[in-house]
Amino acid sequence: MRPITLLSDMDFSQSNLFGYIEDLQELTIIERPVRRSLKTPEEIERLTVDEELSDIERAVYLLSSGQDLQGTSVVANLPVLMRQNPAETLRRVLPKIREVLHVAGVEMQLTAAVSFLTVLQEESVSIHTYSHSFLHIILQNLEHRDTGVSNAWLETLLAVIEALPKETIRHEILNPLVSKAQLSQTLQSRLVSCKIMGKLANKFEAHIIKREIIPLVKSLCQDVEYEVRTCICRQLEHIAQGIGTELTKTVVLPELVELARDEGSSVRLAAFETLVNLLDMFDADDRSQTVLPLVKSFCEKSFKADESILVSLSFHLGKLCNGLYGIFTPEQHLRFLEFYKKLSTLGLQQENGHNDNQLQLQTLEQEKKYISVRKNCAYNFPAMIVFVDPKNFHLELYSIFFCLCHDPEVPVRYTMAISFYEVAKLLNSGVYTIHKELVTLLQDESLEVLDALVGHLPEILELMTSGGENSGSEGKLLSIPDLIPALTTAEQRAATSLKWRTHEKLLQKYACLPHIISSDQIYYRFLHRMLTIILTNNVLPVQKAAARTLCVYLRYNRKQEQRHEVIQKLIEQLGQGKSYWNRLRFLDTCEFIMELFSKSFFCKYFFLPVLELTHDPVANVRMKLCYLLPKVKSTLKIPTDKHLLQQLELCIRKLLCQEKDKDVLTIVKRTVLELDRMEISVDALPKRFYENDLLDQEKERQEHLLLEMEQLEKEKQQNEGRSTNINDKMFEKKRRDSKTSSVLSKSITLSAPGSSSATSAGKEDKKSKLVRSQSFSTQALHPKYSNIDKCPNKSSTTGYTSSISGMGKSCVLSFSDDSFRTHSTGNSGNAAFPSSSSSRNLFNSADQKNNGSKESQPRKMSM
Repeated sequence: MRPITLLSDMDFSQSNLFGYIEDLQELTIIERPVRRSLKTPEEIERLTVDEELSDIERAVYLLSSGQDLQGTSVVANLPVLMRQNPAETLRRVLPKIREVLHVAGVEMQLTAAVSFLTVLQEESVSIHTYSHSFLHIILQNLEHRDTGVSNAWLETLLAVIEALPKETIRHEILNPLVSKAQLSQTLQSRLVSCKIMGKLANKFEAHIIKREIIPLVKSLCQDVEYEVRTCICRQLEHIAQGIGTELTKTVVLPELVELARDEGSSVRLAAFETLVNLLDMFDADDRSQTVLPLVKSFCEKSFKADESILVSLSFHLGKLCNGLYGIFTPEQHLRFLEFYKKLSTLGLQQENGHNDNQLQLQTLEQEKKYISVRKNCAYNFPAMIVFVDPKNFHLELYSIFFCLCHDPEVPVRYTMAISFYEVAKLLNSGVYTIHKELVTLLQDESLEVLDALVGHLPEILELMTSGGENSGSEGKLLSIPDLIPALTTAEQRAATSLKWRTHEKLLQKYACLPHIISSDQIYYRFLHRMLTIILTNNVLPVQKAAARTLCVYLRYNRKQEQRHEVIQKLIEQLGQGKSYWNRLRFLDTCEFIMELFSKSFFCKYFFLPVLELTHDPVANVRMKLCYLLPKVKSTLKIPTDKHLLQQLELCIRKLLCQEKDKDVLTIVKRTVLELDRMEISVDALPKRFYENDLLDQEKERQEHLLLEMEQLEKEKQQNEGRSTNINDKMFEKKRRDSKTSSVLSKSITLSAPGSSSATSAGKEDKKSKLVRSQSFSTQALHPKYSNIDKCPNKSSTTGYTSSISGMGKSCVLSFSDDSFRTHSTGNSGNAAFPSSSSSRNLFNSADQKNNGSKESQPRKMSM
């Protein structure tokens, strides 16, 4: 092996390159771990089991002479044996397991505890048989020297207690518990006894608990080991629920008061948490005379000598404040509020450069504790809003809300994002005051915060824009300008990250935007972005989420021109895209369109583009199309869509005849059978699937309603523009009349009636009338015929002329290549017209022509 040179001395020329590679290969061979030798023939013989043995015999054999790993496998397979042959398993296998567990290792003990619990949950045997066969084994292993094994068996026993009858519990568990709880027993035994007592409190009547369990509880509360006192203190909550309110006041509360003054910090912490959880069981006197002084003492000691209770106190503070709300004086109310504010900013650098507790240097443990405290304050923020009343939020809590939303630690902001919806609901009409914090959390640098906020984003945006009793357009205008850029920024940040699930969730929630912001804002800021995601993103769930949200945006878009632009892009860029991946997404999009739109909408725009994919060169596209064909056929209605049905049948025949891919051909044949069984809805016959038909009719009605609203908006804009034009023309006419009268008064004395000036004036007058007629006709008729959702031009023209035919001889239309010209043949202002929009346009046109004829009269009289 040649010596390894330094990197600076290496020559990477072609002659030396292979030498370096050989050196590296030799190094990897040296560092490769040596493979262990295989099993010897003797070991293989010892591990081999006769294949002819039954499952029961094999289990007995492995438990008797097998290795620990094989025995553990048998114990894990015990629930299966119990399902197959419970009698033989109880008679032959379970005794062997009982023998093996005495000397078994930790892994087999844990496996046995889980298997025994599984047998109980599956109810393979009766509860009487289970208690007779399994209960003794569980009780024997409760005091295992390994703490993990002991806790596993304890969990199994506590689950068994729920199912056992009272007599069995009394004889098998409660009576031995008296001796197990004595001070002479081991620490592990006394800890197990504490947890069992808490479980038994809900199984017996109050007088039995008072007579047999309460003496043991009092004895354990005076135990010399602080672990035992802590454990029994946490069980006092369950015991209090079992004995009722009166006994809790006389028995449990004095013990809690004494434990709250214990020398051990963990005991005091357990007593404090139990007091908070039992607040509902204490009356007003107990709360004011006993609980409140203890709580005040906890709060005072938490910052001085006992910081271990600080995290728990901050977690329970909201429940504590609302539980003691009725007995607080105004001074105490203010004190607890200030205490919460102090906890909310604990550990943060203040303006004077000092921390809350005046410590310049904080240890890592203290910093973690302070973060937990502020996180708990964020968790309790909705409860504190209730405590101070939402009306006082801006005055009392807004500064804390601002600090928590801008906290430097991610867990705190994450908790605020989770509780943001609850805060918004509580504020109701004052929700607009926190819209800046919503924008801040949407733009947070951590995607975890964004993911937490997105969960209730539709409800939050609904409250922000239209929620509350008094929130009108003012609140909406305040929130929308900052909100839309924040939403787009959040989506872009999620798109550039590797957390595609957050991106998918965000796109799904953005489907609520049509109910929040205007159609134009969605079109220009979000709709095209969804199309870009479908075309460029590489994650399939994200593409599908974007496709569905895009269809929702299209569903609620209020402008026909924008809708058709999007439909055209979907067909051209997806359905006719160069990448087969885009064509697959087109089929996914069509599924969403069939879900969200009416059948007629799909048939009108997407039916034929979908059928074109039967000729796709990629087999996966054709295969996906075959799966979609039954849904496609369900959108047809006969006789309206008879030609589409013929196209569908033609495409299926081509697939059957020309398909070369075996998998696709198999699916085609299966799809043909399914299509043959399908029934097509016929307009003339009663509907078979009434609910689906009603839903489709409702979708179609909403789509027509959007078209009508758009048409009304256009007509409104036209009327406003027409009124403006009429006012301008009236002003121009008055100005021209005044000018003409002065000019003609001079021309009467200077020219004769047949002079050239009179002829030129007449030509200009005719030309001006012709231009006005052309411009108004074009303005009135063009928008009506630009509506591509209506009938084709030929039928529209026919309908238009038919409406004119009912007007009599008051107005005659002559068509030219460029425009419509109207010629007045009588007093068109007195004619009777239909109530259609086209007739209204003609009525206005006739009025204008009448005004034009009146305009020419003064000139003729002067001439």
